[in-house]
Parts: sequence; C-alpha cells; structure tokens
Amino acid sequence: MLRLVDLTKNYDGKKLAVDGINLDVSSGEIFGFIGPNGAGKTTTIKMITGMLLPTSGKVFVDNVDVRNRPVEAKKRFAFVPDHAEIFDSISGFDYLNFIGDIYNVSKNLRQKRIEQFTVPFGIYEDLGKAISSFSHGMKQKLMISGALLSKPKLFILDEPLVGLDPKSAKMLKDIMKEHCAAGGTVFFSSHVLEVVENLCDRIAIIQDGRIIAMGTVADIKAQGGSLEDIFLELTENE
Repeated sequence: MLRLVDLTKNYDGKKLAVDGINLDVSSGEIFGFIGPNGAGKTTTIKMITGMLLPTSGKVFVDNVDVRNRPVEAKKRFAFVPDHAEIFDSISGFDYLNFIGDIYNVSKNLRQKRIEQFTVPFGIYEDLGKAISSFSHGMKQKLMISGALLSKPKLFILDEPLVGLDPKSAKMLKDIMKEHCAAGGTVFFSSHVLEVVENLCDRIAIIQDGRIIAMGTVADIKAQGGSLEDIFLELTENE
C-alpha cells in the first residue's frame, strides 16, 4: 500500500534531512514511525503526502507514483498533520462539506459519516460554529473526522494524539484498528512509545534521516529491554 524507494531530502546542500529511506507498508497494517525531534519524521511524511518534493527517490501509494500522478495518489490517502492548520473562518459543517466535495462523497453518505465520527467525538453540536471558536482538541477531532469521510485506503497521521482527551484518544485508536481490520492501512508517527508498542504491527525508528531499526515490536524488543529502553539506546548510540 505504501512504498518508499531510496527516499532522500536535502534542504541546504549539506546534511541530508532524509537519507535513502526504503520501506514497504502492507494493506491491513498499522505502521508506527518513531524517532527523536529533528530525526526526519515530518519531512518524510510531507514527501509521502506530496507536500514536499524529494531530492531523489520515489513514493508509491497503492502502486501510484506520488510525484508523477499526485492527484491519483491523493485520492487514495487522507492526512492529519501534527498542527491543526485549518480554515478557521468557516464553520465545521462547511469544512466537512468542502472535504466531502473534494473526495466526491455523496450527500447522503457524507451526512451519515459526519455523524458517525463527530457525534462520538462530542463535536457534532458545535459544527455550525466558526472553527476559530474551537479549542485545539476540537480542531484535531474535526480534521480526523474530515480525513475519514472518504474512507481512504491509507490513513496518514503525524502525532495524532496531541490535544486529544483520553476518551477521544481511545476512540481514535479503535478507529485505526477498525480501519486496518477492514483492509485499510495506517501510517503514523508518535512520541508516545506506549501507544506505538500496543497498537502497531510493525515500527521503524528513524534517526538523522536514516532508519536504524525496523520490524515488529517483538523484533525490536528482542534486542533486550522495553521498547523505550531500546529506542533510547539506539538513538543515543547514533
């Protein structure tokens, strides 16, 4: 479902922000992407989503080249960034309908899905208000709801639990599991190693733009210790 081939990003002509990453994420898989601040996680995600062009290498979503066929690729995934950058002068309903129009979600199906996600998140009654009046957590829930409207094959999230209360965080984790159980794929970054350990089928640890470990949680922990211990040891050694 997601394939990165020798993916590289160089911003200043010197140090590589992302240095030749290769990975494959299969359908039905929850894949965790972890690393310290500045390791290259967000840069990698921006190249996956087409927000940044790679210096070299390729990204394929469902066998579609993101650089050569960006619109076709973007039909196959939805993205929730780490910061709730959103049109805040419009209402929540306007935002969700805008997303529904982009992805050609029918009016009837759209309304059902809006209720399906926003009612449990506790923001349905506020959708008529301007997004500028929403808290950070409410904006995050709105963006997650919008991303799920099209039932994307690939769900990409950058630090998705930031700003969510415990109940909403549990809901999102359940949504991620259900999405993959139905054949979808989730690729997400997080600093919350406990969530990664309990949720992911496989993980990759990135440091200084390179993947320094990849496999199941059991594979990583087989090196000795908890995921947190291994993560700290690997990144400190690097």
